[in-house]
Amino acid sequence: MLLDVRGLKKVYEGRQRPVEAIRDLTFGLDAGDLVCLVGPSGCGKTTLLKCMAGLLAPTEGEVRLRDKRITGPPPGMAVVFQEYGRSLFPWMSVRDNVELPLRNKGIARRQRQDLVAQALAVVGLADAHHAYPWQLSGGMQQRVAIARAVAYQPDVLLMDEPFAAVDAQTRADLEDLIRDLWRKLGVTILFVTHDIDEAVYLGQRVIILSSSPTVVREVLGVDLPERRDQLTTRSDSRFTELRAHVYAQIQAAKRESMEILATFGRAGSGKSSRSQSEAKSV
Repeated sequence: MLLDVRGLKKVYEGRQRPVEAIRDLTFGLDAGDLVCLVGPSGCGKTTLLKCMAGLLAPTEGEVRLRDKRITGPPPGMAVVFQEYGRSLFPWMSVRDNVELPLRNKGIARRQRQDLVAQALAVVGLADAHHAYPWQLSGGMQQRVAIARAVAYQPDVLLMDEPFAAVDAQTRADLEDLIRDLWRKLGVTILFVTHDIDEAVYLGQRVIILSSSPTVVREVLGVDLPERRDQLTTRSDSRFTELRAHVYAQIQAAKRESMEILATFGRAGSGKSSRSQSEAKSV
């Protein structure tokens, strides 16, 4: 197994009480996988990704890459975030933005130039290397962020809701770009999204999370054809069935969370009533 998440737990120390964001997560990715991860809003998807990327220390459990425990950002991993605008330096050209991690990696100048040129070509921005991020559309800026990750030549690419801020048409184009890059480069991808349709369209598997505190609710295999396109695939009855299944699981997770909160509320109300009665009797 290339990437292994084992019994991961994350608790934040709040002002009044600890907040358990992730309770017990265990799953893995083999080399060459494209796996999507979905769950209810606020279930801890971004917290999980930060733990996996070595940006946040888990409270318990571990993440292992090639059987080595991740304790900081590992050299074989790249991350593409949702807020692409903040990850690009506006005073640097597209080429320089893509090249920056390669400079930090200590790669020779000629090889850096080749890697940058290849990465920009593969995301369709070969002619935009002299432009600056602020001169580009949102979709093109996200392509720059993806090119920077690709040029780094990672074993694993983590993507945190990378298309949430772009319009629907651009989003569809970027989804197809990711599928194309995955086939051409063979990189292992974990794609975090709140969009159910996107998860089913992109992934070989969909990991469905519960509400916070988060556990894995189900790992769903996506038995759609390997070759996919926005029109044919989304019109397939099997796509509709898979989408409905994921949606039902997320709604069930939300209901269970509300029931738990209601139970705690009733218990707290009962304690309060008893306390008031005891105070009156005194």
